[in-house]
Amino acid sequence: MLNSRLAAPVAALLVPLLLYGGALVSQFGFGLYPCEMCHWQRWPHQAAIVLALLALLLRANDRAMRVLTLLAALAIAISGLIGIFHAGVEYGWWEGLTTCSTSQSGPVTLDSIMAAPLIRCDVPQWTLAGVSLAGFNAIFSLAGAGLVLTLLRRGRTMAA
Repeated sequence: MLNSRLAAPVAALLVPLLLYGGALVSQFGFGLYPCEMCHWQRWPHQAAIVLALLALLLRANDRAMRVLTLLAALAIAISGLIGIFHAGVEYGWWEGLTTCSTSQSGPVTLDSIMAAPLIRCDVPQWTLAGVSLAGFNAIFSLAGAGLVLTLLRRGRTMAA
């Protein structure tokens, strides 16, 4: 599969699916509510999933598949860059958001505001060996984007 021309778009689908899925499991399975910058990191993964699915659907058109896969890799890398920014805020290297945010959506009432958890972007909810979820997203997203680009390049040289 790694030598196939479909390896890059499949990787471009699996990387954000796994990372976005992990974010959802941490939120709904372990109660780690996302802050505003956590949501920012999810949007490029959602875009990458759509782009990779389109690439696979349009696999008969090699050029379209390659362009969509490249755009998916770019979206994955953007999530990683946002993760670097978020981790920097958590480590105090630079200032992030100056306002608080909640995970509240829909109609907002005073009761819903008071019941919603206050999630700060500058305080990690969980770390492993000093690396927060934002840091792990940065590491895995940038590595995943690199993998997709490597597979895309390998697929081009094999086709030539």
